[in-house]
Amino acid sequence: MKNDNTKYYLVAIAFIGLAYVLLPILMPFVCAALLAYLGDPLATWLEKHKWQRSWAVSLVFVVIFTLLAGVTIVLVPLIEQQFASLVEKVPAIISWVKETVLPWLQVRLNHYGSVNVDEIQQTLQDNIGSAGSVVASILSSVSSSGMAFLSALTNLLLIPLVTFYFLRDWNAILERIQHSFPRRLEDKLTGIAHEVDAVLGAFFKGQLLVMASQSVIYYIGLSLVGLEFSLLISLIIGLVSFVPYLGLIVGLVLACATSVFQLHDVSGVLPIFVVFAVAQVLESFVLTPVLVGDKIGLHPVTVIFSVMVGGQFFGVTGVLLALPVAAVLFVLLRHVNDQYKSSELYKQT
Repeated sequence: MKNDNTKYYLVAIAFIGLAYVLLPILMPFVCAALLAYLGDPLATWLEKHKWQRSWAVSLVFVVIFTLLAGVTIVLVPLIEQQFASLVEKVPAIISWVKETVLPWLQVRLNHYGSVNVDEIQQTLQDNIGSAGSVVASILSSVSSSGMAFLSALTNLLLIPLVTFYFLRDWNAILERIQHSFPRRLEDKLTGIAHEVDAVLGAFFKGQLLVMASQSVIYYIGLSLVGLEFSLLISLIIGLVSFVPYLGLIVGLVLACATSVFQLHDVSGVLPIFVVFAVAQVLESFVLTPVLVGDKIGLHPVTVIFSVMVGGQFFGVTGVLLALPVAAVLFVLLRHVNDQYKSSELYKQT
């Protein structure tokens, strides 16, 4: 028995190692699996209402990629327009920092000792110049690397193809996994699998809806107060809001800085605080309870730690997968804890 367990551990370690090595090519398959996971409930519902699986999958496939294409067609020109406007304003921002912000800092900081504004200004100019060189080199590298572009295009084209096959065979895949469970543990593992499905469903379906809703709410609010680059700031808030309070902090800093530069005073900061307060109330008392509920059950510190660990070991992919993996581990650890508390070791006095 001990040797059998050792073999299982070695297989698990080998699987994790293989996933780490293949990480660069896994992204299209991970995206396709996510889209199939989100679309399977609708396909299954249609199948229960007398649709053939192939027709149900085809309809769901068309709906998913029509929505994605529509969002892309609407957002990309708007984002491009705001980026172009931001690039045009970079010289004005640098000039405003040199002529307004640095003298203001000098007056304030001189109370705590002598401050050499020229050194600060030179440091800023050097850093800005370095950042510009880095961006230029990156753009040059991307534009000159045909293989990198071809690889990215291939991965992009793979996503709809793999999504269709995942959708078509999703139930068969789940059945094969269930049939691979040891017979004496099938009921237990099936119950755990249902709990994992509930947690992942709450995260992917609920949390993604919360993130999208937050972006829309912030965009409407920041647009109403007349803030420039409200779309970019709102999208950033939505993208990073899966980490507790990160969207709030990053968005508030960006919005306030943009407002001060836009108006050259702090008169626009109060309306921004009002927008963020309303959005946070809606997120805390409406969006999260209704769309997510308490199924994920991860403490905010656990969420932050999971994201940092995922980013440290697996980069961007790790950041994206950190929370669902942590949620699955949370379910498994809960069952391990329950089993431990029902054991003789725990009950011994």
